[in-house]
Amino acid sequence: MIYISKIRNLKPKKERKAYPYNIEALRHLTELEFTNPITFIVGENGMGKSTLVEAIAIKAGFNPEGGSRNFNFETMNSHSALFEDVHITRTPWRNKDGYFLRAESFYNVASEVNRLYEGEPYRLERAYGHSLHECSHGESFMALLHNRFSGKGLYIFDEPESALSLSRQMNMMVRIKELLNQDSQFIIATHSPILLAYPDAEILHLDEKGIKNVEYEDTDQYRLTKFFLNNHERMLKELDLL
Repeated sequence: MIYISKIRNLKPKKERKAYPYNIEALRHLTELEFTNPITFIVGENGMGKSTLVEAIAIKAGFNPEGGSRNFNFETMNSHSALFEDVHITRTPWRNKDGYFLRAESFYNVASEVNRLYEGEPYRLERAYGHSLHECSHGESFMALLHNRFSGKGLYIFDEPESALSLSRQMNMMVRIKELLNQDSQFIIATHSPILLAYPDAEILHLDEKGIKNVEYEDTDQYRLTKFFLNNHERMLKELDLL
């Protein structure tokens, strides 16, 4: 299922000067179509992945620091103004569930969850399994995936792999499949060569020239990981570590 089919940047190109338009990929952004229920956004650090998914999430009605559309809190006003220029096109279908998950501010979301369910441990357990502060960062991510998400949802993730082991990333892929089979859409910014291997996913690559579709085996994440694993001693010598 696809709930967001397109985004367009309405800001005239001649006015794209201040941040975040000092990022080339975003300065060139005019229109993106989402034709696949799962889309990955990749690129080197500083290419605007997080800024882009943040803008999409805010425009879709999510709190800038993360959470569902019901979350309305602010720990630090650090999001860019890109969302003010972006227009999203929705399909006729409406998602019943949704969540914006970003690694860098997930602690703040977990604290807000505790606040919202204060004095109601049974409701907290039913919704999230347990307090998200009562386990590791990675396990709290997994608790969210397996307990809170219910399908028919729009799920926007920013580097969810940051706290996950390789086995947990594989577990995450299985859960993503379950939710896709329940009419969900995912938009995920990631560096993970594991997550990017999800079958038939669309992958959008950001660089200085703009944004383009790429195949999995053409991503830097795949090529560099494969090269390193197959030539790790050579690479360590070139890095002057051996």
